[in-house]
Amino acid sequence: MSRWIVAFVLLLACSPNVWAQAKKPKAERKESPRQMPNVANFKYAGESDRQVFDLWLAKSDGPTPLVVFIHGGGWMAGDKTNYRDRDIQPFLDQGISVASVSYRFILQAMDQQVVPPVKAPLHDAARAIQTIRSKSTEWNIDKTKVAATGSSAGACTSLWLAFHDDLADPQSEDQVARESTRLTAAAVIGAQTSLDPKELREWMPNAVYAGHAFGFAAKGLSRPEEFELLVKNREKVLPWIKEYSPIELLTKDDPPVYLAYPNQKTQPVVGQEGPDPTHSAIYGIKLEERANEVGSDVTLTYPGHESREFATIQEFLIAKLKGKKRE
Repeated sequence: MSRWIVAFVLLLACSPNVWAQAKKPKAERKESPRQMPNVANFKYAGESDRQVFDLWLAKSDGPTPLVVFIHGGGWMAGDKTNYRDRDIQPFLDQGISVASVSYRFILQAMDQQVVPPVKAPLHDAARAIQTIRSKSTEWNIDKTKVAATGSSAGACTSLWLAFHDDLADPQSEDQVARESTRLTAAAVIGAQTSLDPKELREWMPNAVYAGHAFGFAAKGLSRPEEFELLVKNREKVLPWIKEYSPIELLTKDDPPVYLAYPNQKTQPVVGQEGPDPTHSAIYGIKLEERANEVGSDVTLTYPGHESREFATIQEFLIAKLKGKKRE
C-alpha cells in the first residue's frame, strides 16, 4: 500500500473535520419484545464499549449449533439490540443458540487509525466468533456448526466471513486467536457483494456505496461524494478492495450462502439504474454468476425470482445447521 494513501486515510482519521453523522432522534415507539440473554454485554475485544455481544443459549442436552446476528447500518449505526425475539426465538425453538454482535463503526476506526477503516467492523465480528468458540464447552456450543446472518452492512460482513480464509492463528499465545473464523453457512438480506467502484458502476450506474469503507469520509461529504473520491483513488486502494469485497474471495470450498433481496421494487437489470442501488438484487445476481463459475453453493431470492427450496432465511440456516429439509 502506497505511503500516500495511508497518509491520506490517517489524516482524515486525525482531522477535526472527520465526518460525524448526526442521527435524528427516533420517534417514540413501542419496541418489540427482546428477552434477556443468558450472557449479556460480553466483552470480546479491545476497549470500545461496542465490542460486545449478547448470547441466548438454547436448551439442549448436547452442544448446540449457533447463529450469529451482525446488524446493519452502513457500519455507521445500529447495534446488537436491533434483533428482537421475532428474530431470535425461531432458532431457540429449534435448539440453536443465538448471538447478537455490536462492533466498532467506521468513524471510530478512523479515530483509532485503523487502516482501512472497514477492517474494524469485519475483524470485530470475526473476533466475536472466535471468542464464542473459545468458550464453547462452558456455553454448550458446537463450534463446528456456526452460521452468520445480517442485513446490509451486516450482510456484507457475514459474506466476508463466509468467504475469507480462516483468520485463526494456531501458534498464537492468545487462546482466542487460535480459534477458527470459518462458517458453516451464511444467510443475508440486502448484501453488498462488492466494494469496487469500477465494478459497481458497471453493474449499476447510480451506485454510491463504498467510499466510507476505505476512509473517504469527512464532514460535509455526501455518500455520492465519498464514492467519487473512491473512484478517483481506486488504483491506490485496490489491494484493500480485493481484500474486503466478498465476491473477490469466493471459492469452491466456501460454505453455502443464501442471498435475499426482499425489497427489490423493480426487475433488476445489470447495467441499468434502479431504485436503492445500495441494496439491489444485482449484487446477488453478480455473486450468483461468480458462484456458478467457481462451483460454489449460492441461493439467490428476490421478488419474481424466489428460491424453490427455502422460503426464508430461518429455513435455510436451520437446514444447514441441523440437516433439515423443507417440508
